[in-house]
Amino acid sequence: MPAPELLSSQGLRLDGRRPNELRRIRCKLGVFTQPDGSAYLEQGNTKVLAAVYGPHQAAKSKSSNDGVVVNCQYSMATFSTGERKNRPRGDRKSQEMSMHLRQALTAAIKTELYPRSQIDVYVEVLQADGGAYCACVNAATLALTDAGVPLRAYAVACSASATAGARPGALVDVGHVEEAQGGVVLTVASLPNTVYVFRQCSVVGDVSQITHGLFRCGDESRNAGLQGYRGNPGQSSERTSSRRLDKARCCHDMK
Repeated sequence: MPAPELLSSQGLRLDGRRPNELRRIRCKLGVFTQPDGSAYLEQGNTKVLAAVYGPHQAAKSKSSNDGVVVNCQYSMATFSTGERKNRPRGDRKSQEMSMHLRQALTAAIKTELYPRSQIDVYVEVLQADGGAYCACVNAATLALTDAGVPLRAYAVACSASATAGARPGALVDVGHVEEAQGGVVLTVASLPNTVYVFRQCSVVGDVSQITHGLFRCGDESRNAGLQGYRGNPGQSSERTSSRRLDKARCCHDMK
């Protein structure tokens, strides 16, 4: 059975988007009260929860005098995909995604401000429909902002792919069907002055189209990040400051 064309004769994708158009993004901060920061993000049909704890004192085995230690844990819910199966948290894929997530967030956080400390970031994919890592980076950045962690810049992520067949072209923010049939997929986590490419599959089609999609992906991801939040990444929000003040008063009353 031949694969379906990812672009129609009118130049539209399977979900009606243009090739350079992002999926609809919805987000909400402060969804949990126990963590220091939390966020819920929908990027198309991909839905992610993120929670941040800390900064807090790190264990002696993990403590570093140079800066804070960022600990990330990536996991997928059993019902996140059409194939319902048990997904252990310590499997190879989860460890790989946790490592990439830690690299992106460590570059964004002002780690030198918190020596001998640790920040824990937990990300759970509730529904996966392509671009799960991108949604995790975006949700984790929002959770860090909600926790009041000083950032150098917002870490935002997006993906790009290239179509094969009769209508070749570059696609931005690909979904599950496009990931499975669109050939190579490049996922980019970027800061304002730096672009990180962490994954590249086997190339199918014209390499120049992939390169065009990569740069378009970086531009669109930066625009999405700027449109999503206009505040100063180095400052805490008023709601986060009041939350921490309430926690400090609670601890003082317990003493």
